[in-house]
Amino acid sequence: MTGGRPARTVPIPEPDGSRPLRRRTGLRQVSERGVGTVLVAGVLLVTMLVGAVLVVVAGYVAALHHARGSADLVALSAAAAFAQGQDACVTAGVLAAQNGVVLQSCSVRGDILEFAVSVTVSRRVAAPSPVLPSAVTASATAGRTGLASG
Repeated sequence: MTGGRPARTVPIPEPDGSRPLRRRTGLRQVSERGVGTVLVAGVLLVTMLVGAVLVVVAGYVAALHHARGSADLVALSAAAAFAQGQDACVTAGVLAAQNGVVLQSCSVRGDILEFAVSVTVSRRVAAPSPVLPSAVTASATAGRTGLASG
């Protein structure tokens, strides 16, 4: 800078007459070559990171949907087994294993006429994140309650 004014940028023409690739700023030449490559590499890196995050989130959502559906199925089947006089929690364990989930807890409240079977199942996530849990859990309750009285 001279006298408070910024130094003037003077384009240096290329030998073949094409647009200038360098600018003279003060006493230093600044090259603009490779700037596009760095920009594209940055955009690709951000796109890959967003894609990886979306894959992990989709894995968790899919595992949670599967766990919730399995919990509902296991609870309904266990309640049906209990209504037929069978052990509800044994039935729940077998069905949980067949559906690819782990039975975490099972409880039966009530008697043969009015009852509720509650189950909690868990499912491992296919692509777990190091900062998120490696499994998701879901609970469901099924049974006969509030029978109409005569």
